[in-house]
Amino acid sequence: MASPQGSRPPLEFGGPLGAAALMLLLPATMFHLLLVARSGPARLLGPPPYLPGPEVLWSPQMLLLWLTWLGLQAALYLLPARKVAEGQELKDKSRLRYPINGFQALVLTALLVGLAVCAGLPLGELPEMLLPLAFAATLTAFIFSLLLYLKALVAPASALAPGGNSGNPIYDFFLGRELNPRIWSFDFKYFCELRPGLIGWVLINLALLMQEAELRGTPSLAMWLVNGFQLLYVADALWHEEAVLTTMDITHDGFGFMLAFGDLAWVPFTYSLQAQFLLHHPQALGLPMASLICLMNAVGYYIFRGANSQKNTFRKNPSDPRVAGLETIPTATGRQLLVSGWWGMVRHPNYLGDLIMALAWSLPCGVSHLLPYFYVLYFTALLVHREARDEQQCLRKYGLAWREYCRRVPYRILPYVY
Repeated sequence: MASPQGSRPPLEFGGPLGAAALMLLLPATMFHLLLVARSGPARLLGPPPYLPGPEVLWSPQMLLLWLTWLGLQAALYLLPARKVAEGQELKDKSRLRYPINGFQALVLTALLVGLAVCAGLPLGELPEMLLPLAFAATLTAFIFSLLLYLKALVAPASALAPGGNSGNPIYDFFLGRELNPRIWSFDFKYFCELRPGLIGWVLINLALLMQEAELRGTPSLAMWLVNGFQLLYVADALWHEEAVLTTMDITHDGFGFMLAFGDLAWVPFTYSLQAQFLLHHPQALGLPMASLICLMNAVGYYIFRGANSQKNTFRKNPSDPRVAGLETIPTATGRQLLVSGWWGMVRHPNYLGDLIMALAWSLPCGVSHLLPYFYVLYFTALLVHREARDEQQCLRKYGLAWREYCRRVPYRILPYVY
């Protein structure tokens, strides 16, 4: 719900200065990771092996390929959905409708890619195109964010996000002014949240696996694990696509550069870092260690999925037998706060599962380099920051009930530690 005039939330991310810095730092970090992953030393904290010139980054063919990918995912988005879900209530008391067909898009993409590979598509060459593709995605994100900002200038006040209408153009461009920018029924934020980036991530992983098979005769066990773990994560997100409608990204944050760049560029080209590293720095992995890593990923997934499913079931129907016996705290809004089950253990058990899985994705890369553990370090910082933002929003929304919940559940993510 958008904040009324005069009660805007405080500026986040360091205000306009922080927003400007992040708009430079995030793309620079992404290109740094792409460059060092393929270098011999693969130093996370060292300089890149070289600075690519415009002739390396800019390619009209790669821009066309990237736009074709976005067009394909948009076409799959518009196909008839197995279900249409309603979002959260907006300021004007209306609810937007969203197609639940993300998993269908993943399956159809897999079929189309499979047919194309059988017809001779050299998917294994995709890893050599990552730099110009990442540049095309970054350029697209900047232009898209500008168009979204201009569109939001003529949007009604009721359509604005709580934090993106500060009046500062740099900050609002970064955070996003409009909460749910749409053209007819096509929701740009919802589309970008899970489709092009997540499906593109597993496609890049697959291409890296295929190139490793071409180079070494067969993919390594480490590469298989990374591909399998991350495919499970993406498939799970798309299978439970409806759950994204209650997340902070959809209900609170506007759609600006932060989410546009994150969804379209950062996710596919940075989250595939482990597979990129393994292609250029193969790691021997024995079955005993692989089994332990699989167990760790399974534990993380069990916590992540169990916590999210419990929360989503309770939100849909508090009388459901699976959650009816859980203890709750009433709030002034009429909603209940879970204070038992997964949500009585820590305040964000889904984040705990996420972090355990993140570590399991990095361990197949060995321990000789810090680079493949960038995702764990980044994701820890991201979730701690997100958790702090969520705490402030919940305190404003639930007041004394949230204070009581924090008293009953003192640990935020990791029991007895944080």
